[in-house]
Amino acid sequence: VQLQASGGGLVQAGESLRLSCAASGSISTIPIMSWYRQTPGKQREVVASITARGTTNVVDIVKGRFTISRDNIKNAVYLSMNSLKPEDTAVYYCKAIYSGVVYWGQGTLVTVSS
Repeated sequence: VQLQASGGGLVQAGESLRLSCAASGSISTIPIMSWYRQTPGKQREVVASITARGTTNVVDIVKGRFTISRDNIKNAVYLSMNSLKPEDTAVYYCKAIYSGVVYWGQGTLVTVSS
């Protein structure tokens, strides 16, 4: 499984972005896909996850602002980010776990200016 993340960019605080994670093959059988983010000097942290059945989990610090979704026809997972804050600035990565193997996308940079 190859993952390609895109959609990052420079925005002002309060604006929105939608990140996309395109998979090289079908994602319908991938049990869980997630978005993580990482800032310099810090560990990568989970932001949101979605199961194959569409059950979602979003961490408290972004709950109400970020939404994760998946499109099994387009083989893509999305992270819709609203009301962005400077502290959301990070490299965002998508992740898939399939047959016990962890796959990561290459990351897309989100920069939120104040």
